[in-house]
Amino acid sequence: MTERIPGLFVTGSDTGVGKSVAAAWLAGHLNARYWKPVQSGLEEESDSMLVARLAGMEAGSVFPETYRLNAPLSPHESARRDGVEIRLEAFRLPDAGDAPLVVEGAGGVLVPLNARDKMVDLMVRLALPVVVVARTALGTINHTLLTLEALRHRKLEVIGVILSGPPNRVNREAIVGFGGVELLAELPWLDPLDRERLAAVAPWDGVAWERLRRRLGR
Repeated sequence: MTERIPGLFVTGSDTGVGKSVAAAWLAGHLNARYWKPVQSGLEEESDSMLVARLAGMEAGSVFPETYRLNAPLSPHESARRDGVEIRLEAFRLPDAGDAPLVVEGAGGVLVPLNARDKMVDLMVRLALPVVVVARTALGTINHTLLTLEALRHRKLEVIGVILSGPPNRVNREAIVGFGGVELLAELPWLDPLDRERLAAVAPWDGVAWERLRRRLGR
């Protein structure tokens, strides 16, 4: 029997690849709860606010961030400017009850949290299977395959990849084939980006999606 999992950790092949949109898509389709452990940048709509809006989540379904940092920079630098030290022992998975938990990282897998630890160290600590969000554009093959290697080097389970951007068959097939990973969804640029249009995007592979739902107890 396949082991049941309590949730997913959403990371990216780079910053700005659409992690929050992908997290909202996952949360909406799974009726999940959401947690952003580290938020860098507070001047505009936070990732937690964006996900709640795009997934139609009630306030109680979004857990507060452990660290809220002012500057939209790498967490280690944003924390330094705020006079804060990010400590791994400060992170605890929130109790999501019977619902799955979608956790969203900041930046990519190797972005620093402090002078010692990187985002992947937090991922190891939380011990959730990982979903990688990647661009569809030129350069994504290298970035995504490097991300997959870094995750597997740390013995983290990769559940699948979500591609963000205009469809690109060649890049999609290369990532799935060379990466040995399942494609969960292709999220096109949506204009306007709203709850209804995002919810209308179907999973890429219905069989893989139902397998994931069963592991999450949905």
